[in-house]
Amino acid sequence: MMLDTLFIDFAPAGPWDSESFTLGVIGLTGMVLLYVAWYRMTFKRKGLVPWLDLWEDPPGSSRKILVAGVATIALAWVSGNPMQELMPDPAGLILMLLGLLMILQAVYVMLSIGPLADKE
Repeated sequence: MMLDTLFIDFAPAGPWDSESFTLGVIGLTGMVLLYVAWYRMTFKRKGLVPWLDLWEDPPGSSRKILVAGVATIALAWVSGNPMQELMPDPAGLILMLLGLLMILQAVYVMLSIGPLADKE
């Protein structure tokens, strides 16, 4: 699905009579399936939310996720501006969404193990 969205660009018009919208739906579905596969491989269980108790090194991992989120936002800018002609139209928006979700997750973890941690 991701290969179709990024390189092949084949999609029927669908009931909404828009091939680009159908291509976006195919791409988002592919991204969701990739995330579910990553989650199951990483945590060896079914689910979608990476609870904090599943993380081996929350402080280190949250910093890595924060850096990856900022890099994804930079990539979103590049794909939406200088490389706009080479990428599908919604690529920048989708990458921006992913980057912002990664930053949100990283900030949540940093706050959960830092200032908002339970004091026992």
